Amino acid sequence: MKSKIRSLSLIVLGLVLGLGIGLVQGVRADKQPDVPGKDLPWADARMLAEVLERVKREYVTPVDDHQLLQAAIHGMVSSLDPYPTMLEGEEYDELKINSSGEYSGVGIEVSMEDEQVVVVSPFDGSPAAEAGIRSGDIIVTIDGVPVNTVTLDDTIGRMRGPEGSIVKIGIAREGIAEPLLFSLKRSRVELHSVKSEMLEPGYGYVRISQFSETTGDEVDAALKSLRKRNGAALHGLVLDLRNNPGGVLEAAVAVADTFLDHGVIVTAKGRTPESKFEMDATPGDALAGAPIVILVNGGSASAAEIVAGALKDNRRAKLVGRTTFGKGSVQTVMPLSEDRAIKLTTSLYYTPSGVSINHTGIAPDVELERDPKPAAAPVPDDAPLAQRDWEIGRALQELKLSAASSGASLTARR
Repeated sequence: MKSKIRSLSLIVLGLVLGLGIGLVQGVRADKQPDVPGKDLPWADARMLAEVLERVKREYVTPVDDHQLLQAAIHGMVSSLDPYPTMLEGEEYDELKINSSGEYSGVGIEVSMEDEQVVVVSPFDGSPAAEAGIRSGDIIVTIDGVPVNTVTLDDTIGRMRGPEGSIVKIGIAREGIAEPLLFSLKRSRVELHSVKSEMLEPGYGYVRISQFSETTGDEVDAALKSLRKRNGAALHGLVLDLRNNPGGVLEAAVAVADTFLDHGVIVTAKGRTPESKFEMDATPGDALAGAPIVILVNGGSASAAEIVAGALKDNRRAKLVGRTTFGKGSVQTVMPLSEDRAIKLTTSLYYTPSGVSINHTGIAPDVELERDPKPAAAPVPDDAPLAQRDWEIGRALQELKLSAASSGASLTARR
């Protein structure tokens, strides 16, 4: 028994020694020999070995070496700040899906309501839509096995799978006594992060739910669609970034660049050359200077704040809503062996005015109250969006004021 514990201690010390040697070699490669090896935390390495030995020997139930070392790795990463993490298994797969904007599955957006898995909507052109699955349907089984009514992750994971494979989904539908069984062939499904519609003639609305690799192209397509529906150039745009948790940095830069003709979009500072950068706008404004109002709130974070900060600091948009989340750091996903990765904070970013919004957020130009008085009469479900969502209605008011002011300025200059 003692020999096994001693072996574990030697393994840990070997790992730390290896890290130390690697650090020293890295220093030499950078031609900075003034960092002495004696500064490496050997006492901490010994302490780690002692703790592992005690846990291995005296913890109430047996714990194997792999479990202890994995816990040490996870603890090391998660102790740095709130955002670094080890990614493995389904969590790593989910991140890759959200970043790429596509996956292999049946194409259903679902939610958990009253311990039931309810279909919010099938994606256009997806296997689920073509088979006739509808909004409001309740998923009761997958491949004959009842769904997990505690968490959605299990249900979502079971509906995904290799492209071309078959999955059988049991559906309970209102008005039909017996469950319906749908046999669906999984296919490549695109996740759409952008929705758009006309609020009024001349005034468009674009909602970005998160930033994936396809978001920039989706915004371009949405603006083209709005111009076509309007029959002319837009007088203004409401850009909705509420509860947008962020996503791919490059996608945020692409969206900001869509509306900027020049100027800095974002700068970042870190320790490595790759973590220090400045991204600038390129010529061309998709709205030709028409005013923009951005809706934000405490759920607008990270990449959403990059867009909001870039357009606000460049005086291209007015922010309406509430102070944003305040996540002013950049995380880089670094693949590891065995299909794992580490998500590590590598930079702090700054808005064009040189301000770090980390832990402070971005204050709106027009702040909206959190709990407005309820409407005197219920708003019908088929009412225009600006009536159903009072914050969008308020943003539209500000947009019209900006459009009127812009028009007056043009007249004065003439």
